[in-house]
Amino acid sequence: MEVITINQWPLSGFNDYRPDLEAGNIVFFPTTPFALSEVSKEFLRTLDFSGGAVHKNIAYRPVIDRVTGVDPKSVEMATLHDVFREYSRNLIQFARELLPEYAAAWKLDYASFRPLEERGRDLPVNKRNDLIHTDAFPSRPTQGDLILRVFTNIHPAASRVWITSDPFKTVAERYAQDAGLQSLAARSTSPAARLRDGFLRLLNRLHLPVFPRSPYDRFMLRFHDYLKRNEEFQSSTTKYRFEFPPGSTWLAFTDVLPHSVESGQYALEQTFIVARESLASRASTPVAILERLCGKPLVA
Repeated sequence: MEVITINQWPLSGFNDYRPDLEAGNIVFFPTTPFALSEVSKEFLRTLDFSGGAVHKNIAYRPVIDRVTGVDPKSVEMATLHDVFREYSRNLIQFARELLPEYAAAWKLDYASFRPLEERGRDLPVNKRNDLIHTDAFPSRPTQGDLILRVFTNIHPAASRVWITSDPFKTVAERYAQDAGLQSLAARSTSPAARLRDGFLRLLNRLHLPVFPRSPYDRFMLRFHDYLKRNEEFQSSTTKYRFEFPPGSTWLAFTDVLPHSVESGQYALEQTFIVARESLASRASTPVAILERLCGKPLVA
């Protein structure tokens, strides 16, 4: 995999970066290509979470314009909300201009702020960011669409350091069967599984807090945990190290690119769920790769 560096924004002409991203590469801007005031960044960096008032991340849901993951008694919520709205709106406009084909059909997902230093965090294995993994969201199944994430390092002095591995195809061909792909695919076509899935979809339509998952989504959640817990994979997989300096922004499909965070603090991030029909190549998606490996459909 490689990093595609863009030193000038706006671009002087049209460039289609979809094949690079879909291949598991990173698109990197040494200077953040959208507006985020220094006042806003300093506000985020000086938030006080010493009393345990923050979850793993602070989240912002742009579709409903709501901030979650923080005790409203501990921070100035109106200012925090305004900062997130500014960041998300400016980033979304930039991403529309950079990737117009994706923008035509993507779904806006959460934005988040990661206020804590990643190195040395005491977290359960499945929640550790310093272990190489592919992304999957328990409460937001993608049904085979892709997870595009845009990160910005707002630390005043320190880089955010990523360790990545070979793209999904290489890792899946080596580990997917051991992670249970074939058995999961076989069970997903049973009458009991179809009955269960239909019942969950009914509950979801009734606005109950259930999350109907395709066989693909169930496997990706399993694979996320499997990779983090597989000591052989963590120790022997090919590794690439990248440092993203203060003030930089980078994009990647984080379900295509296995990745971890070795160190870093004060990062902003916006997620998009990119529809398969807008991709340059649907054949290279994780769902297409897994379906070839197991010989069964994994999404409707």
